[in-house]
Amino acid sequence: MDLKQERAVRTRNQILRAAAEVFDENGYDGASVSSIVKRAGLTLGALYFHFESKQALAEAVMNSQPQAIEPRLHSDGLQRLVDITLVWARRLQIDPVLRAGVRLAVEQGRFGMRDVTSFEDWKQIMTGHLETARVEGDLREGVLPQTVAHFVVGACTGIQLYSQLLTGRADLADRTCDMWQLLLPGIATPEATARIVVAPERGAVE
Repeated sequence: MDLKQERAVRTRNQILRAAAEVFDENGYDGASVSSIVKRAGLTLGALYFHFESKQALAEAVMNSQPQAIEPRLHSDGLQRLVDITLVWARRLQIDPVLRAGVRLAVEQGRFGMRDVTSFEDWKQIMTGHLETARVEGDLREGVLPQTVAHFVVGACTGIQLYSQLLTGRADLADRTCDMWQLLLPGIATPEATARIVVAPERGAVE
């Protein structure tokens, strides 16, 4: 990558970060392009070079969620699926980009968007890890990876909403662990269930 490309990538990431902070604080309707540009310390021209509209910027923030999680993980199969959700629960408390992405994805119907990309991306990623678990013999016979992935995406969405209302997400890691303690015996073999580590500490990766 040459110097010009590197500068463009840095600028785009700078805009995304600023936009995420503003979306996180104010929601989509309360976030103005001018406030995003001011937060980024850039010009309107720079923003519109990378994103054609506020909606395009919101979509980019929504759909950047896996990049905030997947590079931090080193496990595989069923353990990786558990770890994705635990790191996600932890990062939602400290990462404004991830937090804004989740907020926008959940609230998007209020501002006329119907973009399921972020949910479908997570489902595809989780299905892949569940397929690995199936090949390794860790899933119970008859358990369908895509069905489990679909359920986990929906369950995590609901758990984080409830946790946000109840405790400001302070208990989200514990609630996520509760989900897995209930779910694992139904989808995993007894041997795999005993081996998989389900603990809030699994989410504390940098």
